[in-house]
Amino acid sequence: MKVMTTWSVRPGCRDEAIQRFLAGGGAPPAGVTMLGRWHSTDLSMGFTLYESNNPAALYEGAGQWSDLLELRSYMVVEDAEAGAVLAKLAGK
Repeated sequence: MKVMTTWSVRPGCRDEAIQRFLAGGGAPPAGVTMLGRWHSTDLSMGFTLYESNNPAALYEGAGQWSDLLELRSYMVVEDAEAGAVLAKLAGK
């Protein structure tokens, strides 16, 4: 399954978050593949797309950053998958 996580730095945690990220702390845990990561140009937030069939591994990854970041995660589907479902729904 694909999971899109949005994140923003907690107040007062910017410098520590930068240090952790630059030290290699941005890698996902075992069992999770990072498909891409994007940072907003105003440094206020970012987006990371993961793929995993292991919810516990996703939970572990969130736990590694929850002290510094506000995190929100959403299971997502791509357009082709959504289109197939929507075609079924429209045919009812």
